[in-house]
Amino acid sequence: MDETTAVEDARDGATTPSQVVTGFVAAFGTREAARLAPYLHEDIEFQAYGDAPVHGRDAVLAIWAGVFASMAAVEFRTLNRATNGDLVIEEQVHGLGLPGRPVAPIRNMAVYRVQHGRIIEWRDYTNPEYARTLM
Repeated sequence: MDETTAVEDARDGATTPSQVVTGFVAAFGTREAARLAPYLHEDIEFQAYGDAPVHGRDAVLAIWAGVFASMAAVEFRTLNRATNGDLVIEEQVHGLGLPGRPVAPIRNMAVYRVQHGRIIEWRDYTNPEYARTLM
């Protein structure tokens, strides 16, 4: 199996921007950064509200590997979605639980741009100060 086929298989046949984002959000429940990789373009730019942009798939995966290692629970849930061409906007709840603590329901807006079946731009908007009070 070549690399392209392996990536397509890992994305479970997702072809539309909406399908790609659905699979991507579901992959967070595995708490394995490698499971996010097939959904991300190698040149992705990720920016969480208030933080500097992060460039490149490997850098984004490293961030999430750290998050997964520090959290006892990671549960992402989509409440609402709007799509327009290659753009997908989601209202989400990020359930994050530190070890020994309950899962904190953190509201988030995420904006994804999908190019050639992979997420090339991803911005998360949340209130980090409020999120810290929940955790």
